[in-house]
Amino acid sequence: MIEQVGNVKLNLQYYSGEDLYSDGDVEQELLNIVSRYSSDDYNRIIAERRSWPILYHLSELRSNIIESVSISKEDRVLEIGSGCGAITGKLAQKAKEVTCIELSKRRSLINANRNRKHGNIEILIGNFVDIEKELEGEFDVITLIGVFEYAQLYTHKEDAYFEFLKMVMSHLSKRGKLIVAIENRMGLKYWGGCVEDHFSQYFVGLEGYPFTHGIKTFTKLEWEKLLQRAGCEQHTFYYPYPDYKFPLMIYSDDYLPKKGELVDNEKNLDRDRLCLFNESRVFDTVIDNELFPEFSNSFLIIIEKGGSV
Repeated sequence: MIEQVGNVKLNLQYYSGEDLYSDGDVEQELLNIVSRYSSDDYNRIIAERRSWPILYHLSELRSNIIESVSISKEDRVLEIGSGCGAITGKLAQKAKEVTCIELSKRRSLINANRNRKHGNIEILIGNFVDIEKELEGEFDVITLIGVFEYAQLYTHKEDAYFEFLKMVMSHLSKRGKLIVAIENRMGLKYWGGCVEDHFSQYFVGLEGYPFTHGIKTFTKLEWEKLLQRAGCEQHTFYYPYPDYKFPLMIYSDDYLPKKGELVDNEKNLDRDRLCLFNESRVFDTVIDNELFPEFSNSFLIIIEKGGSV
């Protein structure tokens, strides 16, 4: 069954009839906003309503994470976990076509309404594990923006993250690339007193998630080992700052931050935090000791298909 919102197609063939992921009642407010207003009004609405979910879902900063990624008008893109469409519109501007997969119909309606002018978007509503078996053709770009950490919830397999990575990579074209954005389990903000993003607990990621299940982020070394095991030899790490959600700068191993640059730190817009030390000064120490890649708050990883399983 296909529903049409503007130029966007919503495919409900795989939809169970129940939204399995939700931010609650604020999603109806978001749907009202994107149905009534254009993107030109979002910054004003964000300033007026002073609401974290509205800032998070509607901020134009969100799409900075893929702004500099090479995507051409010949490329087919698969966006896994498209949510409320913060990245979808930018992908649609860059690519030939964008296929989104999202668990929630209401979040997909938000996405469709905010991006209704684009004629190259189709949103498949359902679980990726159910849908992926019937995906047609290969994709030149696949994105996992804030998604990979949930792999255990999607697959329910013992070796979930390895299996999920293999599953996703199998849908790439010969020269395709996978784009992953995710928090760093060892990010400096967690040492400095921010709660872990998914469990709202202090130090739980640093301690290795001893009492939690289903969601997990990784250190740089853990990523390197996972990618090596999966045969993903061609990959590049980037370091969004302050993090991948609202990136103001994206560093690389070829261009790392200099002392004094990292001053936009002690923020925690959606919850309280501790302030255990001056993060700017500690970042300067980290930079002096050439450890910034290990302590960056987030990773952006570009994984190329060549050489992968």
